Amino acid sequence: MTYVIALPCVDVKDRACVDECPVDCIYEGDRSLYIHPDECVDCGACEPVCPVEAIYYEDDLPEAWADYYRANVDFFVDLGSPGGAAKTGVLSFDHPLIETLPPQGTPGG
Repeated sequence: MTYVIALPCVDVKDRACVDECPVDCIYEGDRSLYIHPDECVDCGACEPVCPVEAIYYEDDLPEAWADYYRANVDFFVDLGSPGGAAKTGVLSFDHPLIETLPPQGTPGG
């Protein structure tokens, strides 16, 4: 099980969750943040600090955003497990689900 970042984060990327994460498992794509399912230790520190309520425990993800589980997992297929987001910096791509969305929220939140 893992935490998932859903639609409210797209084009907002507040990063409060990144600052709170003790294991550096929240990676930044071009338009959204993603939680690495193998690096996340399920501590839950990220969830309460998200100002747009975009982070959910996998089992609690609203049905309307169910596809975001797969987007968070598949984002890392080619990237693998770098062992911490600080090593990669901002990545210049997103999962196709995110890439095809119209603009959301406030950029750079």
